[in-house]
Amino acid sequence: MNIICIVQARMLSKRLPGKVLKPLGQNTVIGLLLERINQSKKLTKIVVATSEHKTNDRLAEHATNLGYDVFRGDERNVLERYYQAAQKYNADAIIRITGDCPLIDPSIVDKVVDRFISGDADYVSNVFPPTFPDGMDVEVFSFEALKRANLSARIDAEREHVTIYMRESGHFKTCNVTAEQDLSSVRLTIDDQSDYDVVLSICDHFHPNTQFSLSEIIKFISQSDNDILNNNKSKNSKRNQGLNMSSGQKLWQRAKEIIPAGNMLLSKRPEMFLPEQWPAYFSRTKGCSVWDLDGKEYRDLSLMGVGTNLLGYSHDAVDAAVKQVIQDGNMSTLNAPEEVMLAERLIDMHDFAEMARFCRTGGEANSVAVRIARAATGREVVAFCGYHGWHDWYLAANIKDNRGLDTHLLSGLEPNGVPPSLSGSVYPFEYNKIEQLEALIADHKLAAIKMEVVRNKEPENDFLQKVRKLATDNDIVLIFDECTSGFRETFGGIHKKYNVEPDMAVFGKALGNGYAITSVIGRRSVMDAANSSFISSTFWTERIGLAAALKTLDVMEELKSWQQVTSIGLKIRDGWTKLADIHKLDITLSGITALSGFSFNSNNATKYKTLFTQEMLTKGYLATPSIYASLAHEDNILADYFDTLDNVFAKIKSCEDVADIDELLNGPVCHTGFQRLN
Repeated sequence: MNIICIVQARMLSKRLPGKVLKPLGQNTVIGLLLERINQSKKLTKIVVATSEHKTNDRLAEHATNLGYDVFRGDERNVLERYYQAAQKYNADAIIRITGDCPLIDPSIVDKVVDRFISGDADYVSNVFPPTFPDGMDVEVFSFEALKRANLSARIDAEREHVTIYMRESGHFKTCNVTAEQDLSSVRLTIDDQSDYDVVLSICDHFHPNTQFSLSEIIKFISQSDNDILNNNKSKNSKRNQGLNMSSGQKLWQRAKEIIPAGNMLLSKRPEMFLPEQWPAYFSRTKGCSVWDLDGKEYRDLSLMGVGTNLLGYSHDAVDAAVKQVIQDGNMSTLNAPEEVMLAERLIDMHDFAEMARFCRTGGEANSVAVRIARAATGREVVAFCGYHGWHDWYLAANIKDNRGLDTHLLSGLEPNGVPPSLSGSVYPFEYNKIEQLEALIADHKLAAIKMEVVRNKEPENDFLQKVRKLATDNDIVLIFDECTSGFRETFGGIHKKYNVEPDMAVFGKALGNGYAITSVIGRRSVMDAANSSFISSTFWTERIGLAAALKTLDVMEELKSWQQVTSIGLKIRDGWTKLADIHKLDITLSGITALSGFSFNSNNATKYKTLFTQEMLTKGYLATPSIYASLAHEDNILADYFDTLDNVFAKIKSCEDVADIDELLNGPVCHTGFQRLN
């Protein structure tokens, strides 16, 4: 019988790129794996099967130099790759071993092969269910079984992971080989850096011997006081987790190892939505659809780019304007004329405004506004209400009281790295509590009052008018942060809706429909102070964001987008309310109409929120209890959304009446504030 061992390996591991060529003693991970497999008495040939992607050139060259055959095929369709390799080498049976198992014991390989030869099964493994350590995984199957699977397997997971269809379709005879002792809790595979450290410690212990057995490995681990090995014993890693992890989740696991906090924005962390299940990364977008790295389409009924894409994703007119800029040139020694055009446009839209500055992010625009206000007044202390970004001036509120920012959108924000000398330079006050602001003004000479016009609550008792009067009477610069609220219910700042004018206003998010652009506009008497303070940055002068903003404003004005988005927001709120009434769920609505949210009034609110996102995800929705309404949320999309939500609300209600919520959750609950990722 011609038995070919096909070793599946590639360089583009999402959790530990290049792991197969990492050194192990005088060898590499793939080199040691091949050397150990070669001790098997049951195989005819070993073939390394990798993809045609150029990143695997080094791997192919390395395996060839070691004297092994290499077959290269499709990157994603690994089942097809296996079939073509087996066909090329006239295999009667195939041993499948993956490149993350460098400590594979050849005696275990032979044991599984013997069971295949002596029986009548199409497929034999030692993995389902597992009793051998993770990293000792062996699968053996006939060429005919591989051929049938290649013809019949349809879904992406079946073609990426090769043997799923053989194991789970019910069309094949399968068999499992068990160990004498259950060692399934032992982890000897390499998925990430900590796994590699464990395998390296084992190899270093046995060096220069490379043919140590599994029993010798187990004895060493059990007797070792090595911290690396002990940490691995308690590591919370699911066996063969790659089978059930999306490409996005695999990449997120890698990201957390090499990017502090995993990404650049807390609001996009998967843990904020659905830990261990959220797709995490996208490949393309259109309208309100987002495609993940596996090509799966989701309808975005949640953040819509964290509020940036009010017109919908990949808007044709805005993208065309950006493409033209790219064609003509984005950066130069000279300035972009669009700076002047956008400044004039924003000033014309706001009666109080006479000058404008531009940035790229909301946090830096807010910092610029505070700097200008301090320069204009010659004062230092700022009173604020709302969320205004990550910069030192804002986080300084948590130096004296680490809960100072808890009621301003995000809790748990630590001021680590913020100079303690900034303590006392900024103070919070709560929305609609004018007496708190009055007290701050009585105790401090304020440079600025920095606030969101509205977020979760409507102003009461002329709150905004009273703030305006206090600022005027005390020569304080009033700054409205409209990064989130701007252009959603009015054409410009939402302060227009309440007939209150600030001295300065900050805009972002929807202004560029997904392209990076923020603006600070204000009265000349205040903005002129920018000339006396150094406020300058190279990429504030790039052209893409400016061009995107100009075209976005054109489209908004033509479509009266603020009216449409407000109408869509009303439909969303109405739909939530009706379904909550039908299912007798106690919820509370919040937010402005065009950016609405709801919360469950329950001791299990966080778990219900997690279950909500989990169940909607399985139905093809990126859904949270908060929706940034966009023009892409058309009636037919909302109708499908609420049809799906009907069943999800019913399931959540069943948790209150009968079911145990913990039994329905497939993973950890979502984070609700800032938490360090380990």
